[in-house]
Amino acid sequence: MEIDNYKRKRAMKAAYLVLDLQNDLVHEDGPNGKGPLGEQVRSRDILANTSRAMAKARAAAVPIVFVRVGFSPDYRECSSTSPMFSGIRKAGLLKLGTWGTEIHPSLDKRDADVLVTKHRVSPFYGTSLEVLLRAWAVDRLILSGVSTSAVVQATVREAHDRDYTCTVLEDGCAAASAGEHAASIEILRRFAEVQTSDSLAF
Repeated sequence: MEIDNYKRKRAMKAAYLVLDLQNDLVHEDGPNGKGPLGEQVRSRDILANTSRAMAKARAAAVPIVFVRVGFSPDYRECSSTSPMFSGIRKAGLLKLGTWGTEIHPSLDKRDADVLVTKHRVSPFYGTSLEVLLRAWAVDRLILSGVSTSAVVQATVREAHDRDYTCTVLEDGCAAASAGEHAASIEILRRFAEVQTSDSLAF
């Protein structure tokens, strides 16, 4: 059965989604990077583990899609009712065209990679992500990023309901605490396979 599953995954066309690894959220000089989330990102080697997974994807000619969250300078897309986004406008965070919404420089984003900008938690909502995936005939999603309890959860749940096969890279994800991350991973096991950057194979 394990061999059959391996062959099935090899026959699928995959894409690797790198979720919200942008300067405002994970860079050590960013506002969230200086807080608990940033501490978890550094202590868990999230950026190095993501780079390892990206190298495997490139070697297998698997497309890499960077997803970021950002808003126009006047925050016209920012929800006025969301507890999560309520402080963003006031703090001047996640503003498109600024350093804060750029992908972390250690991740070697290339011209051939795709950048999807979202205005909500889920990268499927109001973006071109699914159009791209369908055009590429993708049916398997590899994903990682921050936070495990927000964008990773949202992506897996929506992808699951769109009939994608999902693989979460546990060592490429982090939340504001180790406990929050661990609890999120346990929930995600109901909807996705959980691997690491070392065990990942295309």
